[in-house]
Amino acid sequence: MSENYVELLVKKENTMKGTLARVLMIALTASVALLALAGGGLIFFIVAVALGVGTYLIWLNTDVEYEYLYVDKELSIDKIMAKTKRKKVATFDMERMEMLAPANSYHLDDYKNRSFKESDYSSGIKKQPDKRFVLIYDGTQRIYLSEDTKLAEVVRSIAPRKVFLD
Repeated sequence: MSENYVELLVKKENTMKGTLARVLMIALTASVALLALAGGGLIFFIVAVALGVGTYLIWLNTDVEYEYLYVDKELSIDKIMAKTKRKKVATFDMERMEMLAPANSYHLDDYKNRSFKESDYSSGIKKQPDKRFVLIYDGTQRIYLSEDTKLAEVVRSIAPRKVFLD
């Protein structure tokens, strides 16, 4: 029995909303800190520290990478925040997978009108045409993955009737 292994790192692109939140929080923190230094008192200093913590948290949640790790019929997805914190997001057993296909594939037509819990672990960009992969898992989840065909090829080697690369 051969063991399959694929590791892939996907950078989630920053949205305009995330970039705007970063800029506004930095500007607000800097202005309140200047007021505290100019003799504003203890209250401005406490507010500046709280805004600094808020800026750090926003920075963590807007600088995100996803790591896919496929090892012998199990796909594990980790979320890496600002290259400092790692959090395990999900683990999928490929025996319970129903289908893996590109997002615009006609093979997904049977699943379009069904309601799923959706999760997006891709780069966040919907290119035209959409080249992300969709994983239908256990009949309850629709998971969007990056457009890497290497991962799909390895999964196809263990479940050829469930994986489509069209």
